[in-house]
Amino acid sequence: MRRAQYVGGVIVGLVLLAAVVSLVWTPYDPLQAMPENRLEGPSISHVLGTDELGRDVLSRIMDGARLTLAVVLGAVGLSALIGIPLGIYAGMRNSRLVMGMSDLLLAFPALLLAIVFTAVFGASIWIVVLAIGLAGIPGFVRVARVGTIQVMSQDYILAARMAKLSGPAIARRHVLPNIAHLLTTQATVAIALAILAEAGLSFLGLGAPAPYASWGRMLQASQPFLATDPHLAIWPGLAIALTVMGFNLLGGSRDPR
Repeated sequence: MRRAQYVGGVIVGLVLLAAVVSLVWTPYDPLQAMPENRLEGPSISHVLGTDELGRDVLSRIMDGARLTLAVVLGAVGLSALIGIPLGIYAGMRNSRLVMGMSDLLLAFPALLLAIVFTAVFGASIWIVVLAIGLAGIPGFVRVARVGTIQVMSQDYILAARMAKLSGPAIARRHVLPNIAHLLTTQATVAIALAILAEAGLSFLGLGAPAPYASWGRMLQASQPFLATDPHLAIWPGLAIALTVMGFNLLGGSRDPR
């Protein structure tokens, strides 16, 4: 593992640890308002300070990590679940229909999908998962298709066909294992992009509803206090930047050859 991937793995591991720990413990209740402690700077009792309602920023960062990763992993999982089989099929069958549908979906960014779905179904976490997940499908389709085309030109595929293996069997035994490194890299990049998308949607009020902690919503709530209490924006912004950087570093080339 290269040094950059090691650094990325450490960052991602720390974020995952914070998310898991937040399930059972945070320094304070991340949703409990304490007006007597509002807008305090970093101190021994509140390591990262408090927000405009007196809530502990560190607790909300930890809780936000759990919420952000849950949304992002759900969205990327949806993208991969739909995009990978379609991409492999398109590569094996040279399907123009699949690629045409993928190109059409590529024209609809996550923000536009989220706005449409919110107007129809109302704002919720599931709408964000659906919007980001659908917007991420074309990326997996394209990567899986390109990798499949490369694999299908190999001699062992010809041998598998001569052995009367079915298309699904060839895809499962030969194609998928040989494009796994490409899909892993695509997944880490997709996670990084999904984190930015989720933060952007939450910043615009289309993500997690108040008072739930979301890094994007924390940034949005900090806007009136940037001049006097910049820590309210610094910590969630830093959490987003480091997490995105961690997944990008972790997603370096994984081709074992």
